[in-house]
Amino acid sequence: MKQRDVIVIGAGAAGLFCAAQAGARGRSVEVLDHAKKVGRKILMSGGGRCNFTNMYAGPENFLSQNPHFCKSALSRYTQWDFIGLVAEHGIAYHEKTLGQLFCDDSAKDIVELLLKECDKAGVTITPRCEILSVEKTETGYTLNTSMGEYQCESLVIATGGLSMPKLGATPFGYKVAEQFGLSVLPTRAALVPFTLQDKDKDVLAELSGIAIDVNAECNDTSFREAMLFTHRGLSGPAMLQISSYWQAGDALSINTMPTEDAQALINTARTDTPDALLATCLNKVFPKRMVQSFIEYHQWRNVPVKQLSHSECEAIANTLENWQIKPNGTEGYRTAEVTIGGVNTDELSSKTMMAKNVEGLYFIGEVVDVTGWLGGFNFQWAWSSGWAAGQVV
Repeated sequence: MKQRDVIVIGAGAAGLFCAAQAGARGRSVEVLDHAKKVGRKILMSGGGRCNFTNMYAGPENFLSQNPHFCKSALSRYTQWDFIGLVAEHGIAYHEKTLGQLFCDDSAKDIVELLLKECDKAGVTITPRCEILSVEKTETGYTLNTSMGEYQCESLVIATGGLSMPKLGATPFGYKVAEQFGLSVLPTRAALVPFTLQDKDKDVLAELSGIAIDVNAECNDTSFREAMLFTHRGLSGPAMLQISSYWQAGDALSINTMPTEDAQALINTARTDTPDALLATCLNKVFPKRMVQSFIEYHQWRNVPVKQLSHSECEAIANTLENWQIKPNGTEGYRTAEVTIGGVNTDELSSKTMMAKNVEGLYFIGEVVDVTGWLGGFNFQWAWSSGWAAGQVV
């Protein structure tokens, strides 16, 4: 039987960072993971360059049943702390947009940083280790694994959510929470593309590959970023962001002209170029392929703009600035970047991440009901929650 002060289950961002923090305090720490390689989700994140944090990260960028829960960890280990660590390791990085920081070279640099920090702190990392059972003892926990039996005082669950099952996502963390009497809030895919109803997809699928700047709104929340038409539906940053606020049956409100006045555009065309077709007028703002499909899809008359009635012009302008479309659903966990829901924050200490009623049991990262926006926020939650637990385990 192997004896450790701390066992961390899950060798992702939160788990490795927590292990390094605990090891640096002199604790004997081992990280167990069922995958062959550690940090697989890190490696494919940000198009292989890892959007490791956001310069503007704050509590308002996170969804949770308790929006106050994340404040303590985020304020005690900030984005600037992690940026400092990145600089300390000599990793070159750049801001892409909206405070999103990416590695210049490769996401491997962030995995390497975590492994170096773990190595420096004397942390043992054991991949290909399946956890068969977890039991509470008088002094801590006993784990029965495919690599033998372990005992530890503190057990940290950093197994993530259900997103991207091909990378090894499982409901293991939720099952451990339920085993020890913690409530788990319903989960769903988030930061995920939308699929469309057949009637919408039949026309809009032809626009696959076209991206436009939009303002997307749903349930009193809006995001101004790019929207991408796909073969199956709608994607791009604006759609991924708003997917976290969308519920089945909701319609999206999409302003396809966030920087222009659609009515003014049409009025100007009626005055300056009255003989120009509606398509010609709209081609000044949108890709031609999109204009053709939208005219067909919305059954607008593609006639000289002078022939359009005032009510027709108003309807066209209103649609361009407030297009209502009801998705069929989302692409689900297969392509979702994160999972909304998870271990109920009411069950955890916001300062230590320990279960309030189960001594020595901690939950960090995505397995907890804290979900960040797109743009490096979920990595910051991994660092902050991992740091918080790492100070006390």
